Amino acid sequence: MNLKINLSTIVFAFLCFNQGFCQTTKADSILYDFNHRPEKILVAAHRAAHQNYPENSIAAIRESIRLGVEIVELDIRVTKDDKLVVMHDRTVDRTTNGTGKVEMLSYEQIQQLHLKHNNHLTEEQVPTFEEVLLETKGKILIDVDFKAAPKHIDKALALIKKHNMEGQIIFFLYDYKLSPKLHEKSPEIKIMPRAHSQDEVEEILKWNYIKVIHIDESYYDDALMKRILDANVRVWMNALGKYDSMEKTEKNSGFKALLKQKNINIIQTDLPEELNEFLLIDK
Repeated sequence: MNLKINLSTIVFAFLCFNQGFCQTTKADSILYDFNHRPEKILVAAHRAAHQNYPENSIAAIRESIRLGVEIVELDIRVTKDDKLVVMHDRTVDRTTNGTGKVEMLSYEQIQQLHLKHNNHLTEEQVPTFEEVLLETKGKILIDVDFKAAPKHIDKALALIKKHNMEGQIIFFLYDYKLSPKLHEKSPEIKIMPRAHSQDEVEEILKWNYIKVIHIDESYYDDALMKRILDANVRVWMNALGKYDSMEKTEKNSGFKALLKQKNINIIQTDLPEELNEFLLIDK
């Protein structure tokens, strides 16, 4: 697994040395692959690598980095006192030893909670968005699934800018029409709009700053996806649910089935270690 990252780092370092334009970190080599190697399928760990650790935890994020996946997907919500924290659900009930909606709890209350894994309480706590930024700087790309109200986006952008991490961020937008406003506020951040139809794909492709589109299998079409790739835009698709379930039943079956849709070059999965291994073998 480490071979994949090490080779990318070596290639990137060689180019940097010869062209003299950059410093090398893991994130730099991933960004090089993102921008210049469209043939390489990138792996996104859904809610971080949470098979052995609580989802969205610092431990799961560290595991994503250790596995060498390129992208970690995280869910951002806001507390009652406007602190950005990492939590998928509206409430803390399922994932912690607490109860209540995130937006109705103070950060101090959230700090007292511990995260669960497979219904067992752990020592892991709910991280803030800033703690995640500090943990991941220079190491991995972050797919920000912003579940707080849009009015709080500026708070997230301020933290990203504070830590000079615009280049590491992929900002997921459920409503593609918000893209121009977000791009105007932070041109360096990669925006990933979700397209719900082929017509929406066509609209999104009119913006030359979009470098990745979240597409759905329901309207997948090889020719349309090739047009996206030819525009130097990446095609993101989920293995979540159907394909991950197949994979759990029979090794490599789900990923092989997903990649029959050949024009995909980012895959989000709950099985990042298995997908990494499959992609290495599939070469």
